[in-house]
Amino acid sequence: MLISDARRATRINDEVEMFPDRRGPMVPPPGVMEAWHGHGTDPLIELRDQIRRLSFSTEHRARWASGMRVIATTRVARPSCGFTGPTFAVSAQGTKRITWGSRRWDCGPGQYLVTAPELPVTAQIAYAGPYLGFVMPVRPELVVELLDHPAAPIKMPKEPEPAVAVAAAEGPLIEAIVRLLKLIDRPRDFAVLAPTVEREIHWRLLNGPQAAVVRRLGRLDGPRAVARDAATWIRDHFDQVIRISDLADHVRVSVPTLNRHFRAATALTPLQYQKQLRLQRARAEIIGGADNVAAVGHMVGYRSPSQFTREYRRMFGVSPGRDAPGHEPGAMPSSPA
Repeated sequence: MLISDARRATRINDEVEMFPDRRGPMVPPPGVMEAWHGHGTDPLIELRDQIRRLSFSTEHRARWASGMRVIATTRVARPSCGFTGPTFAVSAQGTKRITWGSRRWDCGPGQYLVTAPELPVTAQIAYAGPYLGFVMPVRPELVVELLDHPAAPIKMPKEPEPAVAVAAAEGPLIEAIVRLLKLIDRPRDFAVLAPTVEREIHWRLLNGPQAAVVRRLGRLDGPRAVARDAATWIRDHFDQVIRISDLADHVRVSVPTLNRHFRAATALTPLQYQKQLRLQRARAEIIGGADNVAAVGHMVGYRSPSQFTREYRRMFGVSPGRDAPGHEPGAMPSSPA
């Protein structure tokens, strides 16, 4: 049985899945303790306490700013597939894993992960004890405002900017998150002060080690708009044959310009992006219980079952049949094939 809405784009941070921790006690990755130097106590302790406290209560959630949430789970499940938008996520305990094609990022305790464009990815909680995390959207309009401030960092990176990045969360950043979570108990204070703390979090991200990923959201110029519009069109037609010339006409640029802007934004060509959309959607269907692999391949646009199986295995390291419920979760590929 196929999931009814084949075009439904599940945002991967709305649900998290958990694998049991087999590595023993949780310790912050290298570099995290250095980021906390000068802070009298482990700044993660209070963050963990706040996440645990709020995760057991539903009465506070209506007061949260849109998109903010805490995660506390020990539920064992398979990876989830979908899109991740401009997002900032902190792992207070456990490890969250993001896989995009053959690339993988692990966000361990005391680290944060930030993503820029909407990417078709697979997400899972790789290690837990339990997993405790905080997620909030990165607001492009706030990034633009902060970049216009006279005190904003002006050094621009010379290397291509990544679409996803992980770094150690410094003490002031974690402390700002804790202050935000404490405001949940005081609705009147939250209404007035939460925007200020949210602004501080964005500012610290813009001045942190992965500022390039955040900074790219502040560029609302033509190239980024071209890539965004093209990606939206591809997502709406991912199961159809796409002619690059037609796509270029849709966004009103030449084919070379489209390819250049799209690759700069996503590190993929439009057709590579379409292929990842197809395979991620297929995996969501298979993990969700679809019992006809060939029908899933056809639904996402493949006319050749053998080609579908071959490209699925190349991307996920396992055939569609072995990825279905009933098989033990396989290890995600850790390096490009």
